[in-house]
Amino acid sequence: MATEDTLVSLVGVSKTYQTQEGPSTVLKDVNFKIKRGTFTIIFGPSGSGKTTILNMILGLLSPSAGRVIVDGRDLYNMNQNERAKFRARNFGMVYQSNNWVSSLSVVENIAMPLYLSGHDRAYSTEQALESLRRVDLEKYANYSPQVLSIGQQQRISMARATVSVPMLLVADEPSGNLDSKNGDMIMRLTTSFKSQHDSTIILVTHNSDYLPLSDHRLYINDGVVTEDTGGYRADIDQQFNKVASMMKLSRSVKEVLNEK
Repeated sequence: MATEDTLVSLVGVSKTYQTQEGPSTVLKDVNFKIKRGTFTIIFGPSGSGKTTILNMILGLLSPSAGRVIVDGRDLYNMNQNERAKFRARNFGMVYQSNNWVSSLSVVENIAMPLYLSGHDRAYSTEQALESLRRVDLEKYANYSPQVLSIGQQQRISMARATVSVPMLLVADEPSGNLDSKNGDMIMRLTTSFKSQHDSTIILVTHNSDYLPLSDHRLYINDGVVTEDTGGYRADIDQQFNKVASMMKLSRSVKEVLNEK
């Protein structure tokens, strides 16, 4: 059974890949808990294991050692079909890049999680339209998502991720491809969803401007996780800002190269 206030637990989790050069360990004995109704930010350098952790929590990537427990269920004691059903019922996912079903309209793409959970078409469409209204894009319901701007597509992705009011919303760099205006809008939608539904959010980001939104931070570097369990910690903030500065420098270099 889940403890009353804990939704996600990683217990002694490690992940090792076999490469041509030999074993490569990307996570090393990771242990942390995420409470229900909290906003957790995971940050760290590129390639440090952030997305690996998210994929384990989503039931998409099994650990080499340890346990991943969500809502009292050990995900990797389930078979693949059980995990898929659990994911469809309980998780919402937002990524930096969107995977649309090109043959479906905006509203049909948003309704997809409800279809997959067994709801009928009428109910799924009704809820999808309501979710689309929450992101102020209902006039695009019958458009193909690919014809919309990147910012609009990410808002639609947020509508799809939250249409079933999941207990856990997971976002992997959702503002990474957006300008500051659209990025801030995505974060407003995220925090609004949390406050309205008391949902739990796990967010990977390099944007230090979003740090104050969180009440729980995990810093990962070289496969090791440092946990900030609440309140301000100068060492964690320093690590975050170092990573953010590196990312800003990387973007500046790309902009210069693109101008040539």
